[in-house]
Amino acid sequence: MRVFTIVDVNREKAEALEPLGTKRKYWFTDEHGRRMLFKAEERGTGEDWAEKIACELASMLGLPHVHYELAHEVDWCTPGVVCETFVQPPRSLVLGNELLLDRDPNYPGNVERRYKVREHTVGVVAEVIANCELPPADFCHDLPPQVQTALDVFVGYVLFDAWIANQDRHHENWGAIRDGNYLLLAPTFDHGAALARNLTDDERVERLSTRDTNRQMPAFVRRARSAFYENPTATKPLTTSDAWQAFARMNRRAASAWLERLGAIQHRQVERKLAQVPPQRMSDVCRDFTFRLLDENRNRLVQEGIRG
Repeated sequence: MRVFTIVDVNREKAEALEPLGTKRKYWFTDEHGRRMLFKAEERGTGEDWAEKIACELASMLGLPHVHYELAHEVDWCTPGVVCETFVQPPRSLVLGNELLLDRDPNYPGNVERRYKVREHTVGVVAEVIANCELPPADFCHDLPPQVQTALDVFVGYVLFDAWIANQDRHHENWGAIRDGNYLLLAPTFDHGAALARNLTDDERVERLSTRDTNRQMPAFVRRARSAFYENPTATKPLTTSDAWQAFARMNRRAASAWLERLGAIQHRQVERKLAQVPPQRMSDVCRDFTFRLLDENRNRLVQEGIRG
């Protein structure tokens, strides 16, 4: 089986640093004239393979998503990923914190804080998303027929988070594209913190072999926390599963369609994608653990359906 393509990136072509986030990244123009973003993986925590696998899984679901390829800097041999910009001028990207600030000038969206923002609730996010249009048509070629609004699509994003254990959809990891007087929901992006990618292989082995039910996979995946709160007085953010349920109850038609898509994904499809990550970036233990994490979450989400 072929491994994923690895794109060569020349650091000398860097045109502009990207200030958002904590990892080193920069924009450059490739040989086809496309504006590309390189995100370095210098900490050895698996953000590169997690981003690529998440991209492939989003494609299986039919979600509007940014496409990522594995990459490395040829001069520094630094691994990472690349993606093409999804916002071409005169369009511009408006992040979630900006949208929420427009809705409420008192929202804490202009401070250096992305996590533990209690005002980042399911209700206010849904209200903002409901005022957006569908993502650009180029990203919407495989939506379920029942998915007809931006909120319908975002429900899929939150199901995706619950499947891949993405705990990083804070208010700067979703947004909209401003196109004149219109706001179009942005495709889902930035999933490098998902899939428990920062665990060591020793911990993966231990969790897969332990008899302690509190450390086994079912208990482990249930603890994943989203960045959404039930209300501004809640002491903890919702789990990724409970956040999905909250959004699903707002729009059962779309939620059922996304659940059906998830249930139709076959084990071998996921296994094939994991097998395409080069062994230098993903060990066999990591591959096995990641498959089991995805399988556990998928089965649980499909079996539970929409509660309440």
